[in-house]
Amino acid sequence: MNGNTLQQTITANTQPMRRKADAVQRSNRLKSVLRLLGPGLITGAANDDPSAIGTYAKAGAAFGFSTLWIAPVVFPMMAASMFLCSKLGMVSGMGIAGVLRRYYSRRLLYPVVICLVIANIIEAAADLSAIAASIRLIIPVPLTAIIIGVTGLILGLQTWGSYVLLQKIFKWLALALLSYVGAAFLAKPDLAQVIRGTFIPDLRLDSSHLAMLVAIVGTTMSPYLFFWQSSQNVEEKTANGYHPEKRASGSKEELRFAALDSSIGMLFSSLMMYFIILCTAATLFKAGHLSVDSAQAAAEALRPLAGNAASLLFAAGVVGVGILAVPVLTTGAGYALAETFGWRHGLAHKPGHAREFYAVIALSTCVAVAIGFSGINPISALFFAAIIMGLLAPLLLIIVMLITNNRKIMGDRANGRAINLFGWITTAVVSAASLGLSWTWLR
Repeated sequence: MNGNTLQQTITANTQPMRRKADAVQRSNRLKSVLRLLGPGLITGAANDDPSAIGTYAKAGAAFGFSTLWIAPVVFPMMAASMFLCSKLGMVSGMGIAGVLRRYYSRRLLYPVVICLVIANIIEAAADLSAIAASIRLIIPVPLTAIIIGVTGLILGLQTWGSYVLLQKIFKWLALALLSYVGAAFLAKPDLAQVIRGTFIPDLRLDSSHLAMLVAIVGTTMSPYLFFWQSSQNVEEKTANGYHPEKRASGSKEELRFAALDSSIGMLFSSLMMYFIILCTAATLFKAGHLSVDSAQAAAEALRPLAGNAASLLFAAGVVGVGILAVPVLTTGAGYALAETFGWRHGLAHKPGHAREFYAVIALSTCVAVAIGFSGINPISALFFAAIIMGLLAPLLLIIVMLITNNRKIMGDRANGRAINLFGWITTAVVSAASLGLSWTWLR
């Protein structure tokens, strides 16, 4: 065997090993990135739950590329609000409900928590229905079996999975939203229209366009995320070895990481919003299919226009992020009630050590399933939840701003001028959008 032949043989034998090594290295890099990301990525993905996906799909179908500019505009407001919630949890060592219970009036705490729990359960019910309908687009299985199976899976993970395992699963589920990037490219959008819609705001004064604008802003600032984000930062510190009595801290380095983590999570969320609008604008709007009522309806409508691949990718995104969003909604209700009544709580605890907390999660999930089986129209249920969320959002942002400026709670980590400016601008915009959304729904 000559030298060239030997070299070719060695190369041929080593190529599969190199490819395998490269694949392992890429996988390890992705895992390293996911480990570095904290609660922000999960919050960002949960923000794009099936109900939100339905809103974005409706915007793309009804108005085409003209609403693309909203995603980059709302991103800094999303990042600012989530950072403030992270900061509140890190510095105080409590979630929003815990701070309200200790430092403010119970007459403010109870109505806020009751409204949050009701809205969370209704939205969880709508998301479970969306998951089941989207799975049926992929696999023809009876809806009842899907809902029961998905509910059992979610409750099993929440109840018996460790906090570390749940974090890993939630982060991988967050990546399901990347399916919308693929669906958008398969839709083959017109590049010139995409650039124009992204960088040139199209502000129309007609009622339908303004209603969609406030709906998108209201959807991106979901009140349940405020409770989830603040409580998750407390859980993260506990999981990293902080003693419960010493969780209240917040060094400059920790707050810098919280700001970065919140920004990455909200950037991910706003990018997915962008690609969902892009996908539906390039297909449904272009074909004159201007009205969709839900995420699964959008997935079904995509099939004849962009092919099975785009339809399946859209449906898969609904399923993945739905399975992430439902436990975020029910756990958020658990955090709020547990802090309100001083119960032991947290996903790091086993059910036997935090009975009331897990009981709220289980009961919330069961009520959500019951709503799904009751025959109540999911669009009507979401209407009611949207009204509650719309009224809660500005109130919660005001509460968060007051808490993070309260030196009795925050000490020398109270807000500076820059974050205060961003925070109050966000509060004003969300207040206007929420009032407009509530008025639109009621009208």
